[in-house]
Amino acid sequence: MSEKAITLTEENFKTVTGSDTPVLVDFWATWCGPCKMVSPVIDSLCDEYEGKASIGKLNVDDSPNIAEEYKIMSIPTVLIMKNGEVVDKAVGVRTKEEYQSMIEKAL
Repeated sequence: MSEKAITLTEENFKTVTGSDTPVLVDFWATWCGPCKMVSPVIDSLCDEYEGKASIGKLNVDDSPNIAEEYKIMSIPTVLIMKNGEVVDKAVGVRTKEEYQSMIEKAL
């Protein structure tokens, strides 16, 4: 059974990222080419970390206030959050291994 990334919105963002379980947040937009490259990599992490970490995606065009609050200037940007705090950040296209390493550090 393939898990899917949580669609993050202004309504559910604080609830999801406030968890004591690490949450990977992928900031993206439909018009962003590099974001499209990262998307399948992020999706592949859902199954791998099921029950250990949450994987979410936030469309910056749909939720500009959150992007502004976290000072997202470039996309894709991936944040690792735990208890509502940013514990790690990666800007630009990264490898699956780099994202895995970020999650593992937060576990």
